[in-house]
Amino acid sequence: MKFATRAIHTPFSKQDTHGALRMPVYDNVAFETKNAEALEEAFLGTKPLHVYARLSNPTIEHFENVIKNLTDSLGVIALSSGMAAISNVFFCISQTGDNFIISKNLFGNTYSFFEHTLKPFGVSFKYTDLTRPEGIEKLIDANTRGIFLETITNPQLEVADINKIAAIAKNNHLVLIADSTITPLCFFNAREIGVDIEVISSTKYISGGATSMGGIIIDHGSFDWNSIPKFSPDAKKFGKFTFIARLRKEVFRNIGACLSAHNAYLQTLGLETFHLRINKSCYNAQVLAEWLEKQQLIIHVNYPGLADSKFHQTSRTQFNGLHGALLTFELLKKEYCFEFLNNLKLIRRATNLNDNKTLAIHPASTIYCEYPPDVRIELGVSDALIRMAIGIEDVEDLMDDISQSLNSLTGNIKYY
Repeated sequence: MKFATRAIHTPFSKQDTHGALRMPVYDNVAFETKNAEALEEAFLGTKPLHVYARLSNPTIEHFENVIKNLTDSLGVIALSSGMAAISNVFFCISQTGDNFIISKNLFGNTYSFFEHTLKPFGVSFKYTDLTRPEGIEKLIDANTRGIFLETITNPQLEVADINKIAAIAKNNHLVLIADSTITPLCFFNAREIGVDIEVISSTKYISGGATSMGGIIIDHGSFDWNSIPKFSPDAKKFGKFTFIARLRKEVFRNIGACLSAHNAYLQTLGLETFHLRINKSCYNAQVLAEWLEKQQLIIHVNYPGLADSKFHQTSRTQFNGLHGALLTFELLKKEYCFEFLNNLKLIRRATNLNDNKTLAIHPASTIYCEYPPDVRIELGVSDALIRMAIGIEDVEDLMDDISQSLNSLTGNIKYY
């Protein structure tokens, strides 16, 4: 079966008593076992039973199974948010003294997690330009454990050649971790391109229109966990299941950032229209990016789908001709950005991606507000930048709203 069919027809792990066509919401905490022996087996992990909702739940399990089916992956764990997914991965893999190779061009909260949360635990990060993979190998040392990247960086919209990075990671026994939130599952196959661990904020596309928070960790089963000293004892016991077993039995369980059953239900439902919504939002983004380039007050438009983008060919090859639904553009100054945002009537001033609605934000004063101007510039976020996450509205209506807002800016240049 192809993607859209699998998203709708992944079977339940157990037949529903009443023959429900959609997995019911098991919105409760505790599950009874038939006897004490079964409860012991469940806690030892020798028998797959649901006993406590922080550990597992039938509704969440089905959501995980749909993702697993769609990705042909080894294992999937659903969590409470995209940041929970990233933090669980790094708390699981890393220990004091380890280092990872990353780009500074990252989502603001991810950068903050690395710089302010993990560093005090003795985990360090080596920053490099991942769009120039030839610079990676000179940064690798005996304590380097992996490479982390965003498939399309947010909001810088850089696209690295993941095939080349995956080859470097494999040759040096490093785990390749990718945040693929902006490049959804139906047009980006992380496993085929060489990603070992994939993290996704399911709050975005998967939720079906900003209905719920969630995150996903996908283990593609491609990494030899004997390569990481911390995992060597477990690797002898669990083999290719080492990471997912360690995550389930320790980090995920102990941190407690589990997805709620209700959110799992909403996100499973969101997957049923996933393919349709993505195609519409990516189409809208492409049309808008090309149109925005012609607007006089806009200094620069950044979108990998534009032919003059230096990442266009890489993006086209890696993402099957779709380039996501996030774009940015620059006006003359911060004041123009605020005036533009305040004059929007249809497009919403809100911080999220891949809602059904189109959303606009000024990244420098919001997501990156904790950083001084020089750091923001270093992170690729200027004071004149607008980030727009494109929804599934009629694109002509979005153009009309942007036009009327540009028309009202200081200088009042008319567009027809």
